[in-house]
Amino acid sequence: MSTSMKASKATLLALMQALISGLQKHTPNGQFTLGGNPYTTAALVQLLQSLADAITAVTASQASGKEVVAAMRAVEAKVGPVFLALKSNLLNTYGASTSTLADFGLEPHKAPAPRTAEQKAASAAKAKATRAARGTTSKKQKLTVSGNVSGITVTPVTTVTAPSPAVQPVATAPNAPSTGTSTK
Repeated sequence: MSTSMKASKATLLALMQALISGLQKHTPNGQFTLGGNPYTTAALVQLLQSLADAITAVTASQASGKEVVAAMRAVEAKVGPVFLALKSNLLNTYGASTSTLADFGLEPHKAPAPRTAEQKAASAAKAKATRAARGTTSKKQKLTVSGNVSGITVTPVTTVTAPSPAVQPVATAPNAPSTGTSTK
């Protein structure tokens, strides 16, 4: 079988089983010359069955491999936070003691390299350009910004209060004309 044949494992397995069945049914004692080599039906069946067995073994190992990987991920999820806490604890406890941390397979935190004046200037220029592009402003600048609305008349709402100390709800008649003006 050539490697240029592109078929899924299930399709290839079904094809091998069909070829084996067909050979045993129609030519049980046949002789074939394939690629210059002589084959009997029994030899072909054995050869095709070996591929079918290999496909079945691969499928089974892939299924068990998925189960093993899922189990490993479950253990990683349980152990991961404990590992990170232990690592942090060891780094805090032993600090810059490289020989002691090396016994644990850890390295101390690296100090950041000092930035040059050019790097600082480039960083400041980039931050300023980003702020301008986003239109972000400071708190004081935001207070000076106000919107202008035109074409709308705003009528203040006034309520009549009763002289009594108790607050009473104001009731309006259902067909009372509105006091506000609207522009349409």
